[in-house]
Amino acid sequence: MRLVYGSAVAVALIVLASPGLRAQGQDSTRSVAGGGISVPGWDGKIDASRENTGLALKDAKLAKEGDVLHVTTGPAVTYWNPANKASGNYTVKATFTEPKYMNLNNHAHPYGIVIAGNDLGTDQQSLLYCAAYGDGRFIVRGFGPESFQMNGRGGEPNAAIHKAEGKDQPVTQEIAMSVKGDKVECAINGTTVGSYDKSALVGAGKLKSTDGVYGIRFGHNTEATVKGLTVTKN
Repeated sequence: MRLVYGSAVAVALIVLASPGLRAQGQDSTRSVAGGGISVPGWDGKIDASRENTGLALKDAKLAKEGDVLHVTTGPAVTYWNPANKASGNYTVKATFTEPKYMNLNNHAHPYGIVIAGNDLGTDQQSLLYCAAYGDGRFIVRGFGPESFQMNGRGGEPNAAIHKAEGKDQPVTQEIAMSVKGDKVECAINGTTVGSYDKSALVGAGKLKSTDGVYGIRFGHNTEATVKGLTVTKN
């Protein structure tokens, strides 16, 4: 019995020590009161895994306050304006601020930039995103239309990513995604944290192209603001 108990304790300690494993735990997805999209021209889609649970786009909220987008989720969601398109070599960037880290959840959830959006809003949509967590991790993931991870299900840590000092404390990340020749890069707070061959991203079951609509992505039960969403040619 002592051996069994000791093994159980060891497993528990490993889980608690690993942010990647903690991130896989699920808190119940909430519904945001007064949800929906109130920003003209914008659209969105919640993750397909949530669509059969009774949740819908109205259970997350996208609003605009001055020149700042304010997102509150709800189910994990991608938002975009179909007029926002980028092609060739380009960089899309924005500043994300989580005013109260983990105020709607029991562990860190990510938010970030979406690029290469095609057939958005359909069951054949493809896109790629790079998102930061307020605990110092980032994740690069695509839908094509099935999901594919470029750096693991729970992402990976990087010293460039800002960490909140604690629950309900503010944390800000500047996130950029760039297409440069045969590479796609993610930079957070001015440091390139991930670089991927375009050939590993585009193809059957993955992206249709690195050209397409850009936007923003939020995990479930998360609240943050987005400022300065822009695209520039490289």
